[in-house]
Amino acid sequence: MTDSSYLRLQVTVFTLVSAAFTNIYITQPVLPVLQQEFAADLVVVSLTVSAVILGITCSNLPFGFLADRLPIQRIILVGGICVASGGVVCALSHDLWTLIAARFLQGVFIPALTTCLAAFLAKTLPIDRLNVVMGSYVAASVIGGLGGRLLGGWLHPPLHWRYAFFSAAAMVLAAAINAFRRLPRAPARDVRPRGVQGYRDLLARPELLRIYCCAAGSFGIFSSIFNYLPFRLSGPPFHYSTELTTLLYVVYVIGVFIGPLAGRFSNRFGSGSTLLGQGRANALYMLFFYIGGWAGITCTGFAFKHSGWNAVLLTCAGFLLVPLYASLAERRKR
Repeated sequence: MTDSSYLRLQVTVFTLVSAAFTNIYITQPVLPVLQQEFAADLVVVSLTVSAVILGITCSNLPFGFLADRLPIQRIILVGGICVASGGVVCALSHDLWTLIAARFLQGVFIPALTTCLAAFLAKTLPIDRLNVVMGSYVAASVIGGLGGRLLGGWLHPPLHWRYAFFSAAAMVLAAAINAFRRLPRAPARDVRPRGVQGYRDLLARPELLRIYCCAAGSFGIFSSIFNYLPFRLSGPPFHYSTELTTLLYVVYVIGVFIGPLAGRFSNRFGSGSTLLGQGRANALYMLFFYIGGWAGITCTGFAFKHSGWNAVLLTCAGFLLVPLYASLAERRKR
């Protein structure tokens, strides 16, 4: 592949991943708005975020399995159509549980656009190119996470959150069609190992298990704080508007610079224990990652409902013990 081909590939990866992640967090900044509109419990309304994460958790391993066996272009196209269709249902829904079910459906098919793509890139790119392209992948996930929140709480008026779903559906469908047309049909190089490790073998490796647990604990904290921040800031003593609360998510921008930089550092100092040798390893990582996010949102939701923001912080401190233990165990191993 030429330099221009790699550049086009980076653009394709960036647009697809950012569009996929845009659909995950649309309702997060408008959770208080949804609570009032549907006259629902705080924990139930939070399911419009955690249901997506639960859907991703349930389908990561199956899609990781499919990524090692089926053409990536077809998987991405089907996934894009399903995610976009779920977004349209969300936009038209006037029943909260229908909205939650459609959000779960979106989550089920998002790994078709993310996990499968990461596995495909690992099987087709040389390691130096892979690290840089995966830097774009990470940056796109940051932009998508920020974009979804801005769509739901700032670019579209909060009371018109349904329009955000239409916008996100159009973006993911266009990105999936573009990827279907532009992703290379033939791999640039074949790195598929002859003895592909199964899930049980991967989980038996302590160095990978520590990384998986670290991802789970870290995302549990991250998702909890950002999910209940709108409730905290919309109430006393702040009484922030939805638009002002949404602007706090702009801190995501720092990840845009860290992603590509991390890829270049990886080329210079070594990749270490990479999780991208095969679709299953990446799928396991994402499984633990999103289990942590779902558990974090669920646990801190009950904590916030019964004991307020301080209980959220205390629960997050408990989640912090997981990556702390993983890092200490890694240091002892070395």
